[in-house]
Amino acid sequence: MITKDTIGLIAGGGQFPLLVAKGAAAQGNRVVAVFFRGHSNFEVDEHVDESVELKLGQLNKLISFFKKNGVNKVVMAGTINKPKALDLRPDFRAAKLLFKLATKGDDVILRTIANEFESEGMQVVGPHEYAPELITPSGFLTKRKPNEVERSDLTFGWNIARELGRMDIGQCVVVREGIVTAVEAIEGTDAAIKRGCELGGKGCCIVKVFKPGQEKRVDMPSIGLKTVQGMKDLGATCLGVEAGKSLFFDLDESIQFAEKHGITIVGLTQELIDDNF
Repeated sequence: MITKDTIGLIAGGGQFPLLVAKGAAAQGNRVVAVFFRGHSNFEVDEHVDESVELKLGQLNKLISFFKKNGVNKVVMAGTINKPKALDLRPDFRAAKLLFKLATKGDDVILRTIANEFESEGMQVVGPHEYAPELITPSGFLTKRKPNEVERSDLTFGWNIARELGRMDIGQCVVVREGIVTAVEAIEGTDAAIKRGCELGGKGCCIVKVFKPGQEKRVDMPSIGLKTVQGMKDLGATCLGVEAGKSLFFDLDESIQFAEKHGITIVGLTQELIDDNF
């Protein structure tokens, strides 16, 4: 097999970096990975050619490691614990970049880091290119379609979530009968859903979207079975996820679980919203 590229994988937590590493290798690429203690899924190490563990914020060492290994494409995959990330100690190179930023939202930081890699001749590519099966399909994914109240909440939530995303705050909102009960910030999606459902009670609707203008190569919204299981425990009945621009892990299992417990899942698009489902 002829090696196509050397992929520099910045591995966060969860199963995503593992799927990307396997997918990239299966396509004939050489994969080298960077891990961060307390953030990364170290199972990935068994599926890459070279790896190093760094502290979050050691940008210069990260770039030097990639250049030493001949990386020509960089992929960022997996979650970073945002509250823990507040304690990062950036090196001089990272501090210089952060100092220039007017705001410190996820998208702004990730876009800036991506530009830094590309200034060193390394192309930043979307992780979904190595795991395309994770892209959320459009339309009604469960047999149970949203009822009238849920349709209204999906539309309302879609508009609120997109505005929230435009301000680079978060990607997810929880809605109950036209009232926003929670918006996602630094705590992450599952924690926001828990808070929103506890405040809103049974029948909440969850909406997660791609931020308008978001950097698709480095920060796509993601959802999975754990979220759907949490919805069941909290009494939420409807989940809308932006189709084509978000990742859905364990989709088949999630649909089966949702069908069993009367939860609706919809792959949202602007066209679907405009047509009122």
